[in-house]
Amino acid sequence: MSILSRLRCITVDVTGTLMAYKGELGDYYCMAAKAAGLPCPDYKRVHEGFKLAYKDMAKNYPCFGFAAKMPNIVWWKTCVRDSFVRAGYEYDEETFEKIFRRIYASFGSSAPYTVFPDSQPFLRWVRGKGIKVGIVSNAEYRYKDVILPALNLNEGSEWDFGVFSGLEGVEKPDPRIYKIALERAGNIAPEEALHIGDSMRKDYEPAKSIGMHALLIDRFKTPDAQQWRKSGAIVLPDLLAAQEWLSSENSTC
Repeated sequence: MSILSRLRCITVDVTGTLMAYKGELGDYYCMAAKAAGLPCPDYKRVHEGFKLAYKDMAKNYPCFGFAAKMPNIVWWKTCVRDSFVRAGYEYDEETFEKIFRRIYASFGSSAPYTVFPDSQPFLRWVRGKGIKVGIVSNAEYRYKDVILPALNLNEGSEWDFGVFSGLEGVEKPDPRIYKIALERAGNIAPEEALHIGDSMRKDYEPAKSIGMHALLIDRFKTPDAQQWRKSGAIVLPDLLAAQEWLSSENSTC
């Protein structure tokens, strides 16, 4: 008997599982600077600056400022300003506002993202089997309201419900985000649900810890994937392989 016949819900991670970023962060910071009549900032310095700034913001104001009731745009403005400062670029307020508005608009659109070709067919296939599909993502509200719809991943046709950290105040790898997903699916039992993601720490382990089934997608041949397999995890190259595996008679995880 395939595992599919025992499932009532499949939850799916977004970045790295359903879609990926296009180009480099510096591309969008460069376009924004040029639009304000300034030269491109150094790609490497901006990328390193952003990593440090984002890490600090995520630590001090987790879930995109949920507990602090910080508006989403303020969270990102603080993060982007700090990214530039750490990279060695300080702009006057008017100039920064022009640059930031362009960056914020870009990342709130479909422009920086590309959907993997197997994502939409997989989600529709699952729903066609009468199984609910949930999105579980460390993301802010624009993923739900703007970005996923702009990428033709729509609530009601590709997925049934979403659990987004910026809207819930809890983020992966906290297992509570998966418990919220089970509630949204209709208070189903953990053993009736499967989570699919690309991170052992954020996806696989917390889902398994509450009794859900789980598998990992390794689209980019991650060096850690061999260790994941040794630990007993099901690791597949893409969602097409996941569909085949789910349909097989001896699938179990």
